[in-house]
Amino acid sequence: MPYARLPARALLRVTGADAETFLQTLVTADLDRLQQGEARPAALLSPQGKILFDFLLSRCEDGFRVDVAREARADLQKRLTLYKLRAKVTIAPDEEAVFAVWDEDGPWLADRRFVGERVGRQYGDAPAGGEEAGAEAFEARRVRAGIAEAVSDFPPAEMFPHDVLLDQNGGVSFRKGCFVGQEVVSRMQHRGTARRRLVLVSAERHLTPGAVVSAGARTLGTLLAATGADGFALVRIDRLAEALSAGETIAADGVPLTATIPPWAGYALPTEAEGSDALA
Repeated sequence: MPYARLPARALLRVTGADAETFLQTLVTADLDRLQQGEARPAALLSPQGKILFDFLLSRCEDGFRVDVAREARADLQKRLTLYKLRAKVTIAPDEEAVFAVWDEDGPWLADRRFVGERVGRQYGDAPAGGEEAGAEAFEARRVRAGIAEAVSDFPPAEMFPHDVLLDQNGGVSFRKGCFVGQEVVSRMQHRGTARRRLVLVSAERHLTPGAVVSAGARTLGTLLAATGADGFALVRIDRLAEALSAGETIAADGVPLTATIPPWAGYALPTEAEGSDALA
């Protein structure tokens, strides 16, 4: 059972009598669905519907644990404090270590971003009985699964939740009440106007994050993350569909690519049969 300490991740705790109501009115996920023993993805958006912070939420004593990029923690704490007003909540850093563990079930929290995989989160002490791997081993697994994270893969205030598939993994609720940015995101959902989507990519050569993904002279998107010859890109799916229909080669800075929709995602290209996941 491998595990890895993730020094680039850090924790906040949001506790107090009003903690659940406070977060439920701010973040994209539905806390009514958050069970003990699991960590679920969520985000705090700008009023324009762009992701300012994304994180994993889990329940803890008297409130919630927020697992976020370390360099974003202080800013997230400040942003949440702006919304606090008279709410009976305490928002404070938690210095427990963050661990990822995979390939075995155990007493850790199930990481719900990994659909159909045994991947978990543990805080504080390292998982007992495991074999420590480097953080890069977990990052490679995350990238190959098509799970994007703010700071690591994209900057704040540039992506909608649909872009990085938060609408596909339970990170956004379209049934609960209002949250910051909800009007924009809901309109995108109900009108079906999400044109940019994350796709998995693979090549026969090393891929470089930031590379332009193109078909001929037409730009399709950008490679957000890569591990060796595998990675994921943010692309305009309408342009991708047109390029594939025309038999054009998809490439990143000249390196030919094969692209697939992540197996856990439910969207499809505009011109392909519903439910198909093959892009090339």
